[in-house]
Amino acid sequence: MRITVLAGGVGGARFLRGLKAATPDAEITVVGNTGDDIDLFGLHVSPDLDTVMYTLGGGISEEQGWGRDGETFTVLHELAAYGAGPGWFGLGDRDFATHIARTSMLREGVPLSAVTRALCERWQPGVTLLPMTDNRVETRVTLAVKGEGEAGGGTVHFQEWWVRLHAEVPAAEILFTGAGSAAPAPGVLEAIEAADCVLLPPSNPVVSVGAILAVPGIAEAVGAKTVVGVSPIIGGTPVRGMADACLAAIGVDTTAAAVAAHYGAGLLDGWLVDDQDKEAADDPRLAGITVRALPLLMRDLAASAEIARAALTLAAELRSGGGGDEPGAPS
Repeated sequence: MRITVLAGGVGGARFLRGLKAATPDAEITVVGNTGDDIDLFGLHVSPDLDTVMYTLGGGISEEQGWGRDGETFTVLHELAAYGAGPGWFGLGDRDFATHIARTSMLREGVPLSAVTRALCERWQPGVTLLPMTDNRVETRVTLAVKGEGEAGGGTVHFQEWWVRLHAEVPAAEILFTGAGSAAPAPGVLEAIEAADCVLLPPSNPVVSVGAILAVPGIAEAVGAKTVVGVSPIIGGTPVRGMADACLAAIGVDTTAAAVAAHYGAGLLDGWLVDDQDKEAADDPRLAGITVRALPLLMRDLAASAEIARAALTLAAELRSGGGGDEPGAPS
């Protein structure tokens, strides 16, 4: 079985760990979000790619869900002593090594896709990890009101809004700068076209999956496949992070049904929601999307694997033209 997954960081990585456990023999390709990439201390940082790589390679900080396990912060403290910033983005010593290696290869002219492949040689994540593009795409946020040190209406890098401002300053707009002229990284379209199904894990639908779909050609390729998504919203609350702030910026309610409607039936064939959101199956906006309800909290590997199995089961039923349900009907 060939599976392609469009993934952001923590939620996507934990889902992927469950997917690997559920289908150990599957050929899994992960298209990772690089809109969050940022240059810090002269280094190219790819937070979502690294979170997937560390999680599947056994090097993640389980407590945080991001960054390295057993991390120390000597270099960051020394930089602070020199007054070198920014101090709001915490990079650990082990993490610095990854970014130094990545930046060195990029400066030699090696494309990000090849760099990512080289970094994965160490971690052996058990999947093919591809950046969404080798071109620079930067997720930026236009602030709706004045934030600390920012003029009202100013535009900041997503990471500054997310990490420094904690998404507490409302966003008027979220932009994917450079996406319009970007091209999918080598292997991305091929992996989508060859896949038996495409899965959307419970990643941020706006700045993770949305950034990937903003690269020309990817949304069209995904829309031609059987696509099953997992809701990142449970009971009107994001499973993790501040996805509600991102959804508000694009005028989408923080509900499982609203997120599915945002993706639309032209992209999404199946949608997994938590048991407490099973009423989404009756939402008229989801006509043409088969909704299934089950527990969606990824409490541990077993729970994540069960969610992944449910996504694959629904995808297989939809591919066969059956499914046992009318589109939009609950299981």
